[in-house]
Amino acid sequence: MRIKNLVLKNFRNYAEEMFEFSDGINVLYGKNAQGKTNCAEAVFYLCTGVSPRTGRDKQLIRSGEDGAHISALAETRFGNISIAADIYETKREIRINGSKIARNADLLGNINGVFFSPGELRMIQDGPDERRRFLNVSISQLSRSYYTALVRYNKILEQRNALLKNRDLSLVFETLPVWDVQLCRYAAELIERRGEFLEKLEPLAAEKHAFLTDGAETLEVGAERKYGDDREKIAQALLKEMSDNYEKDVRLGYTTAGPHRDDLKILVNGKEARVYGSQGQARTAALALKLAEVDIFRQVAGEYPVLILDDVMSELDLSRRRKLLAQIDGVQTILTCTHTEKVLFGRSVNKIRISAGKIKR
Repeated sequence: MRIKNLVLKNFRNYAEEMFEFSDGINVLYGKNAQGKTNCAEAVFYLCTGVSPRTGRDKQLIRSGEDGAHISALAETRFGNISIAADIYETKREIRINGSKIARNADLLGNINGVFFSPGELRMIQDGPDERRRFLNVSISQLSRSYYTALVRYNKILEQRNALLKNRDLSLVFETLPVWDVQLCRYAAELIERRGEFLEKLEPLAAEKHAFLTDGAETLEVGAERKYGDDREKIAQALLKEMSDNYEKDVRLGYTTAGPHRDDLKILVNGKEARVYGSQGQARTAALALKLAEVDIFRQVAGEYPVLILDDVMSELDLSRRRKLLAQIDGVQTILTCTHTEKVLFGRSVNKIRISAGKIKR
């Protein structure tokens, strides 16, 4: 899978530019705050329908303009595909091969992307929300049914939490079982799919981490799997747990069991990275997880995703830069940095210089 070209119009600080990408490493370079990350962001937006930097699409529109346009032509093992997104203040329109799609689920899986930036350290250092986000974004690209189940689960969860705040307790206890049957059906798919993903992720992440650290450190990734691995059994076990928690949920005003409470345990040298890990250890662990994610896409989708590395090289020592480059051989990579000579060790790459939202040729 590779992106052949990318067009930006009134996107962030770009008025209008077209990028031509090669199969291997594509380096966007230039001074800080020129638009390199904006380009990387646009690529990931076309992969997932969401920005890795903001939850508000209107922030993607260039100042003073009514809307923004992003489009790309990509080559996949199934043939060429074009994706275009027109973004306005209050809505957006996405087209695949010229046909407008109604749901974001229809976008997923057309161009797969893995995004890594210094901000991804949140996945290691912050709370469970960031680790669930990692799982959700990755698995959703591999499984549209997972994404659909996630959307429906979150809607029902919101309604259940609203019900728990109702002071008419007889209504609450009478209605909760109705919501729970629906909630557990979607929850079971989320839990099952996450378990399948983690079975692949755990050994790959450990392998990538050992390579990056020359075997000097170990990485363990895991999650509590208390509901089993059969979807029907998961639904029944969770349904019972929710029923047992009725009084606690009513007292607290929110749902205390379910996949929205899941967390990943990430250990470096046997200790929890979030609590005991250094900045460097967190960075290497996060990078290992992302490189493992790349390999999972290759296994499941049959081809590598587009790898987006935003300002990563400046944060790595020389040894880990070399090792990272060895790991991404054969993967189309869009890499942003300030100085190409210092990070690529003489490799032949496609260099694109960016200055003030323009390509300097």
